[in-house]
Amino acid sequence: MIAGYDVFRLAYTGWTWIIPIVFAITLHEAAHGYAAWRCGDDTAYRRGRVSLNPFRHIDGFGTILLPALVLLGSEGRFVFGYAKPVPVAFHRLNYPRRDMVWVAAAGPLSNLAMAVVAALLWHLTSFLPTGVERWFSLNIKHAIYINLFLAVFNMIPMPPLDGGRVAVGLLPDVLGAPLARLDRSGIFILIGIIFLLPLIGGQLGVDLDVVNWLVPGIIDVLFDATLFITGHH
Repeated sequence: MIAGYDVFRLAYTGWTWIIPIVFAITLHEAAHGYAAWRCGDDTAYRRGRVSLNPFRHIDGFGTILLPALVLLGSEGRFVFGYAKPVPVAFHRLNYPRRDMVWVAAAGPLSNLAMAVVAALLWHLTSFLPTGVERWFSLNIKHAIYINLFLAVFNMIPMPPLDGGRVAVGLLPDVLGAPLARLDRSGIFILIGIIFLLPLIGGQLGVDLDVVNWLVPGIIDVLFDATLFITGHH
């Protein structure tokens, strides 16, 4: 009986994370594709990626399994995952350097917008039955957190993250070109910073969890600001 209850509680809580993650990643990727399409490159549009159908964007491992494992391993303090990359032919954009910035920024901006929408929807909880109210409220709380996390994390100025592409587009060539060359190796650098540095620090007795120093504090500020501008304070 206890085991059955634990399974139910895990599923109950799990879905309040999975649903917001799927929505957040779907709109994030669709926003990249839409921005590219509006800026002259229809590659993503032709491949069906300017879509709100999550199955067009979800990667089984990166979107569902990996975030779930990271959440469990960090006891709910951290989430990490990815979707299928949206194909963008930057040379086909109307103004490649400028438009690359808009295409990259579209994903994080969509996450900020979704966080605000979720906070507005939180006002509806008082109209729902008690059992549904709690489940809905958890979905909304997690949706705000996940969208703010995706916006902040993706704006780290390291390719292939969106912030890296924004930085490449805004920086002068003498700085932007070397940064752009990290596009393929950048993900391994990030993995090292996120996972390996804290492990090494743990062995040395030094806190090297750089991401945990910076990201949660920024998210907390944005979380409070989001609630404030949507009338929760």
